[in-house]
Amino acid sequence: MPAPLLETKLYLPRPRPGLVPRPRLAERLEAAAAATLLLVSAPPGFGKTTLLAGWLAAPSDGRAVAWLSLDRGDNDPVTFWSYVVAALRTATPGIGERELALLASPRPPPIDVVLTTLLNDLGALEHDVVLVLDDYHLIDAREIQDAMASLFDHLPPRLHLVIASRADPAVPLGRLRARGELVEIRAAELRFTPDEVAAYLNGAMGLQLTAADVAALEERTEGWIAALQLAALSMQGRDDVAGFIAGFTGDDRYIVDYLAEEVLQRQPATVRDFLLQTSLLTRLSGPLCDAVTGGSGGRATLEDLDRGNLFVVPLDDRRQWYRYHHLFADVLRARLADEPDLVATLHGRACDWYAAHGEPGEAIEHALAGGHFARAADLLERSLRDLARDRQEARLRDWVERLPEEVLAVRPVLSNGYAGALMSTGRFEGVEHHLQVAERWLEDGRPVVADREGFRQLPAGIAIHRAGLALASGDAQATIAHAQWALGLLDEDHHLGRAAATALVGLVTWAAGDLDAARQAYLTSRASMQQAGHLADVLGLSIALADIQVTQGSLGEAMRTYEQALQLAPAAGLPPLRGTADMHVGTSALLLERNDLAGARAALVRSDELGEHNGLPQHPYRRRVARARLLSAAGSLEPADELLGEAERVYVGDFAPEVRPVSAVRARVWIAQGRTTDALTWARGRELSVEDELSYLREYEHVTLARALLATGSLDEARTLLERLIPRADEGNRVGTLIELLVLRALAEPVRGAALPLLERALALAEPEGYTRVFLDEGPALMVLLQQAGRQGIAPAYVARLLGAPERPPAQGLVDPLSQRELDVLRLLGSDLGGPEIAGELVVSLNTVRTHTKNIYAKLGVNNRRAAVRRGQELGLMSRTS
Repeated sequence: MPAPLLETKLYLPRPRPGLVPRPRLAERLEAAAAATLLLVSAPPGFGKTTLLAGWLAAPSDGRAVAWLSLDRGDNDPVTFWSYVVAALRTATPGIGERELALLASPRPPPIDVVLTTLLNDLGALEHDVVLVLDDYHLIDAREIQDAMASLFDHLPPRLHLVIASRADPAVPLGRLRARGELVEIRAAELRFTPDEVAAYLNGAMGLQLTAADVAALEERTEGWIAALQLAALSMQGRDDVAGFIAGFTGDDRYIVDYLAEEVLQRQPATVRDFLLQTSLLTRLSGPLCDAVTGGSGGRATLEDLDRGNLFVVPLDDRRQWYRYHHLFADVLRARLADEPDLVATLHGRACDWYAAHGEPGEAIEHALAGGHFARAADLLERSLRDLARDRQEARLRDWVERLPEEVLAVRPVLSNGYAGALMSTGRFEGVEHHLQVAERWLEDGRPVVADREGFRQLPAGIAIHRAGLALASGDAQATIAHAQWALGLLDEDHHLGRAAATALVGLVTWAAGDLDAARQAYLTSRASMQQAGHLADVLGLSIALADIQVTQGSLGEAMRTYEQALQLAPAAGLPPLRGTADMHVGTSALLLERNDLAGARAALVRSDELGEHNGLPQHPYRRRVARARLLSAAGSLEPADELLGEAERVYVGDFAPEVRPVSAVRARVWIAQGRTTDALTWARGRELSVEDELSYLREYEHVTLARALLATGSLDEARTLLERLIPRADEGNRVGTLIELLVLRALAEPVRGAALPLLERALALAEPEGYTRVFLDEGPALMVLLQQAGRQGIAPAYVARLLGAPERPPAQGLVDPLSQRELDVLRLLGSDLGGPEIAGELVVSLNTVRTHTKNIYAKLGVNNRRAAVRRGQELGLMSRTS
């Protein structure tokens, strides 16, 4: 799983009691509610966050709020968009699952792919959502800025963005301003007016200042809220308030420095030390603060600071976690920086606390920040297995790259782990260098080792990574040599290492078309991985194993593979294993081949219910391909084509051979649509021809080319290609492919009598496994051949079943069919009309439309409008009116 997201960053800040009413700004904010972008831009301390929190906390009709408090750690595209999606899910829980799954993959796709799927989800919103990005000035990564610009170009009408920033963001403000889609609130408007200054100082802060004193402070601060707040804290309990105000001068920076000093000096020494020493923490809790300061009573101190309005912001409703106001924290840290030795000590204590409380990530961050590089390296080395299991290789890579080179150079276990992280994140340059660094310490010297067992297994680990490096470079022979060397080094009970090495052998033999060897390798690897307790990886291996079994024509074995994987589900109440959703996608494809369309659809519904976050990185495209095949079987070819286009955009590859490219699956839909020119153009683009040298890796594409040639009447070319493909599939024991090839060759045979022996062999191979769609999908021409086969006594019972099987699902195909009015509503849900417009079209109330929509969702097994329309297309319901 990816690194967990901090939920406290997604909380809408709670408005503080005693806020000064600001009706002039409230009117601007309400007017901005319908704008594309509300920009609140001002220097620090102008109350941007406070203003927005107060506005959005007020009740609103139909508006949901998604809040994200940004920090410097979010200046990474994957992290940034993961938090954006997580924030949106707090406002609209039904969206964003596939995007989070894509972002969590070891090799996330380009951000524009994620953004496209997110925009599609947001386009189906039925209520307004306000997305707030607070402290956006901390984001300056070019890739994020480019994606944000694209977001504004395609922003759905129901989504409204609010950006709070110390500087103008790199978004198309000029274009938005020209279109009237931008509302701006800047420092001049955020400054307190004289009346607001008086209300704050004498009301909220209870200072009872004279009008002259208020006017003097307003003039000197120019309504700057942070300066007023600091001044008010400095004046509390003073006898010489007038003298303080009279001597109050300086520009913004010096005001902050001076008043912060005043605030700190007026605190008891214990509180002052507490503030300074805990300022390096991004989150504050009582026990953590006690560990860092070496004191006690941290929780009580935080509660006192909160009650005293001393720049402390609660992060949860239980008030267990807090943070300092950013401006105040900046000032505190600037003063703390004058004592570098103390800073290092405090970071070390924070590191120890987090390490002791099971948060190694935070511990590593503090160790690095405090310059405790040896400690950070120790923690990293001991976390290697967990980071790899949880697919956090990118995070590991970033941490290691913050270590001094001389620290990494003497740590062979960490160097080897870093090499693996580089490969897992698609970076191969430098891998061999770090493997050599690790290997050198096996021969001589005194390396630094935190994980003794890891060092003992290091030779095998290096060999496994060399096997992966060879596989990535296409060197099959070296891959097998390194993997087998690793197996010879590993203990029999080192199940994880043996599983990895054996899987690499399986990948090579799979790509070479030796499916018997590949199947055995994956069976062995899966058993070892299960013994190692890496159950999510067992599910990943099960997908590959089932794919191989399907190609070999063993549908029953493939179904058992998926069923065995599903039996690994954790106890009730625990989250599903990642990959569980993929198991249901796989069973759907098998049920579809046996023409159990209702069962196939139910399996996809179950996958959807689990959500893409319970799928592996390849789940988004696999699910779309499976759904497209179901749509094709139902005769809905246009929606199937659209889904396959989406599948191509969200495709995420891995080390597994791409034996069924999505583009080839899509070309088959084009052939069924009669778009043979497009299919042949695809074939030319893939440089496919009848005379090609044949290989297993391109077999599916060549079969697709044969289909295109058949569809265009190029029978001689089709027969030539098919006659070359059939013996190759036969020799390789690829029975599933062979059945399809024999069916196509029978259709290409001009002499019907000569076609029957080909069909007879296909039927003999297919009957034991219950193949059905491979025959039905060929349409009337094959039905004629089947009728003739039946008359001649060829597989009579099987042929009778095939001839009696429905080519298309029955009407609606639902246990609880939609009523006529529900069908009308479903049809309009597929339009651009909103709820009120649908109600007007049907001459019913909006509540009635909502009731029908809720019933439709329940009957179709979906939870949002877009999914309902998609399911309706699958069932052929979108044009049904009676």
